[in-house]
Amino acid sequence: FRVSSVACSPSNGINCLTFLCCPYTLTVSRNAALQGVFGGGETPKPLKTGTTIAGVVFKDGVVLGADTRATSSEVVADKMCAKIHYIAPNIYCCGAGTAADTERTTDLLSSNLSIFSLNSGRNPRVVMAVNILQDMLYRYHGQIGANLILGGVDCTGNHLYKLGPYGSVDKMPYLAMGSGDLAALGILEDGFKPDMELEKAKQLVQVAIHAGIMSDLASGNNIDICVITREGVDYIRPYQESEFKDNRKMRYKYRPGTTPVLTEKVIPLKLEVVKETVQWMDTA
Repeated sequence: FRVSSVACSPSNGINCLTFLCCPYTLTVSRNAALQGVFGGGETPKPLKTGTTIAGVVFKDGVVLGADTRATSSEVVADKMCAKIHYIAPNIYCCGAGTAADTERTTDLLSSNLSIFSLNSGRNPRVVMAVNILQDMLYRYHGQIGANLILGGVDCTGNHLYKLGPYGSVDKMPYLAMGSGDLAALGILEDGFKPDMELEKAKQLVQVAIHAGIMSDLASGNNIDICVITREGVDYIRPYQESEFKDNRKMRYKYRPGTTPVLTEKVIPLKLEVVKETVQWMDTA
């Protein structure tokens, strides 16, 4: 992180010493100062995005998982949004953040790796995809709202990476990102073991995503699972329906008068009568 400070004076609208630890904080403080100087304008409100994505490295490969809810402010825009994106035959990527940014970023990465495969005749390595993504995200300094979990299998083994919108990279045996990541990470930390079997890894990712869904309103609906091994890819969509509309067990009918009327007020409706005269015209 980069630490800097802004001097305070009444002229620039800042009345105290503010310590800035990241470019996002710098932008927020700058917008607040400009609003105080010019007045009358309003700074843009922060965009709230919601997702729960997770990944686990097991004995023979990588398991990726994601929910399927896409939100626009307080509205559920899509209940079957695909958040696990194809990158290469041996690499897949989960995206959290702005839907357009994650889809466009993964499409560009997939196109670059397809050209590499056509020229070389072999599948790309996972670290190659990570380096391309890191350069792409760092170039825009956080303007691309994409938080990605990249998983794949190549000649060097099984790999799972996390990439932030500023280009930061972490490699871990289990990961979770999105607005429901705290609950998902709690499940992953408690249940992860090295060299897990496939069914145990799938169950762990499913429970982690479900925990994120239950603790976050912006995550929900179904759970998708993608299993990547040397033998191939098994993309299960949907793997589980976490939220669905329940059927009513009985019909509820109440007799008139069950709810008492406490007060009653009648407002007469005033109508304006308009008279129109129609004259027939001979058009023959």
